[in-house]
Amino acid sequence: MATTPKVLGASGVLYTDRRQFYIKPEQFAELWPAITPFTTFVMGATTSMTGLQDPMFKLFEHRNPWQKQEFRSNGDTDTIATSTGNPTAATITMDGNLGLPSNSAGDSAYIGLEVEVWNSDKTTRKGVGLITAVGANTVDIKNLGSADIVVEDNDYFVVIGNARGEATTSPQAWADELSVVYGQTQIFRTPVEISGTLYQASLRGANNELARLRAQKAGEHKMQMERAFMFGSNRVGLGLADARDGASNETFGDSAVLDANGNRVRTAMGIVTAIEKYGSSTSTDENQNIFDYTAGMDWTKFVDASEKIFQYLPTSGVKRAFAGPSAMSWFSKLESQNSRLKSGFDVKLTDMQTSKLGYNFRYLESPFGVIELIYTPALKRERANYLVIPTEENIFHATYRPSSYKTNIKIDDGYDGIKDEYFSDEGIGMTLIESHSLIKLPKA
Repeated sequence: MATTPKVLGASGVLYTDRRQFYIKPEQFAELWPAITPFTTFVMGATTSMTGLQDPMFKLFEHRNPWQKQEFRSNGDTDTIATSTGNPTAATITMDGNLGLPSNSAGDSAYIGLEVEVWNSDKTTRKGVGLITAVGANTVDIKNLGSADIVVEDNDYFVVIGNARGEATTSPQAWADELSVVYGQTQIFRTPVEISGTLYQASLRGANNELARLRAQKAGEHKMQMERAFMFGSNRVGLGLADARDGASNETFGDSAVLDANGNRVRTAMGIVTAIEKYGSSTSTDENQNIFDYTAGMDWTKFVDASEKIFQYLPTSGVKRAFAGPSAMSWFSKLESQNSRLKSGFDVKLTDMQTSKLGYNFRYLESPFGVIELIYTPALKRERANYLVIPTEENIFHATYRPSSYKTNIKIDDGYDGIKDEYFSDEGIGMTLIESHSLIKLPKA
């Protein structure tokens, strides 16, 4: 009598309970490991601060007035005449002072300044003059050249130096003041909770479910901090003039919103929010730090943007750019098309490297400096085409209370389970907003 061999069937107990389908029963694959390079960068910034005395904080900032000192003509046409001897001064009505004291009451600190005269577009240099006297919003200027200077409304007077007479006393001094910006930290709380029965169970995939959830929630906690540090908003802001209307309705005070139970909720300002709110997108502005190229981008435009981005040189010599996936792809595609470029510049990208802090990056050479392109998962999807370029010296990580992982926090009434929590009370502080930049590339 023939026998029927037992086979590896697809039904019954052999199939449902006895077969081992799991080749690695104690392991599982993770689609997207927790990667938060921006938070890692901020935490390692040169001025990272811990142990704040208050969750709200203030910072001083200063812009040296001598980097740009000028005023404009405000009035009808005037002529600063030349002469073979001592020329006669012309009185110029002025406004639009930058890097100079107010002259509303006549400030003698202007006397002795040597100025170039430029037309309103700064395309034509008309001559050079010396300020010899002042009045209320007026200056008397003598011509230092051999041709008359015809001054028109909105012409520029750019300070190039100062010249003093022999045997004179020291001129009138003037001084500026520091500016104040501010911010606040944010409470992040991410819980982990399982029942006592599940905690005791031996499972496939991940034998210890609590350990798996702890790792998962650690990543969630970090990623939500990363996104808040980039995109978060609040009502206290930085206390700067809003670039959209030139005014500021922000004051330093309790700007918290209330939750459903009347508890105050503080939120931190993110760097992308701050740049978009206070930065400049005007192409003629030398402090432009928002570059919207979503309608079209080429290497020439990037060179123009990098000129402004690198005008405030970092002490490290390298700018870090946190990039969404489309932004990374854009430069990679442009590099592959070098042979067809006619701009005279090659897009030079290094191979992928790993920093000491664990994130991946590629170096990109620009005519004005080296950019470290860092793929940033938080910029995936809505902002995949963004490049966020902070200046390390002008950003810091603010910690009011140290981050902690609290275990077994729910024990009342003999609770049969385990509840843990990740806790952070942190934010970021930013100064000199014009030193941080944002580039929006074409969407893929």
